Amino acid sequence: MSTPPRAPGFPYERLRRRPDVEAPNLFASDSADRLIADLAGDTVIGGGLVVVGDAYGALTLAAAARGADGIRVHQDLLTGERALDANAVDLGLQGTYEHHPLDDSLVRGARVVLLRLPRSLDALAEIATLIAEHARPDVTVYAGGMLKHMTTAMNAVLADVFGEVHVSLARQKARVLTVSEPHPAAATVLDRWPERSLDAETGLWVCAHGAAFAGTSVDIGTRLLLSVLDRAVPEARTAVDLGCGTGVLASALAVGRPALRVVATDQSAAAVASAAATASANGVAERVTVVRDDGLASQPDASADLIVLNPPFHIGAAVHTGIAHRLFADAGRVLAPGGELWTVWNSHLGYRPALERTVGPTRQIARNTKFTVTASRRG
Repeated sequence: MSTPPRAPGFPYERLRRRPDVEAPNLFASDSADRLIADLAGDTVIGGGLVVVGDAYGALTLAAAARGADGIRVHQDLLTGERALDANAVDLGLQGTYEHHPLDDSLVRGARVVLLRLPRSLDALAEIATLIAEHARPDVTVYAGGMLKHMTTAMNAVLADVFGEVHVSLARQKARVLTVSEPHPAAATVLDRWPERSLDAETGLWVCAHGAAFAGTSVDIGTRLLLSVLDRAVPEARTAVDLGCGTGVLASALAVGRPALRVVATDQSAAAVASAAATASANGVAERVTVVRDDGLASQPDASADLIVLNPPFHIGAAVHTGIAHRLFADAGRVLAPGGELWTVWNSHLGYRPALERTVGPTRQIARNTKFTVTASRRG
């Protein structure tokens, strides 16, 4: 497949990541965004355009600049939504799109879909089946990514529910899969989200949408924190599961402590939906409030007796501790005097000085070959 010339004029270099972490090695767009936009070309004009997985607005705003309007957009991360909105204002393109959850309202009647390929095959399968079930029969999907993050298994996932999958030539270490001929019947058979599994060690049901970290399994860091969770501020009446993922820690706290009120917060739409399903599956939905939030932005100062946290140490493909440090600062603000932040972290990252500085006196609770659990007390 030949690559059409790039539409001139869109200022990709003006896009920014804020309110997400910004650093010299972190970028708001890349060559995969440009290749998707170039291959889609003027097909984005004329209505029925959907954009999925746009990190900071490059796909949406390049299409809007080309003449697209009424664009429906789904971004998993709240910081991505806010970056798109800020970039749209900077470029005078606000009002050309609207945010949607990952459901049939996003893709119903879609004619063209621009998709940044997610790393997770389950996430890709959930998106692909949704499109195949609800988009137009003549829909075309331009699904792209950087070569280092793409596998042939992605082609197979798409081929499960689409009749045609064409692979573009590579350009600047990026590639696009152009997909068409959806099979709604096959998609219905494969539509299985949220998935649900019983964790034998904890006795908890774990529910997960495709993009949720660790799926229906319990990652080893969380499992170490779970093993000591009963010791975490036993007298607590309010707790927060910060960066809750599938909500395992929130549900474990609520199941083990019937008097405890728990807030589970994450900026990922898939995580929030998963955590709500996990709480419901474990019979504690009335005591676990699930919030999509940028850290703890919506939580009042000095309002939590206990915060539990398994922080990420990647931003996209880059190892970066910036998110963790922001979460520590949020925890320090939201903890009540005498409250504690219980954190599990990869031992090599050496977070203890940052926890001491940002939250308060920190002690080690548990450690294995890879992870450390600490408790930081707010003065």
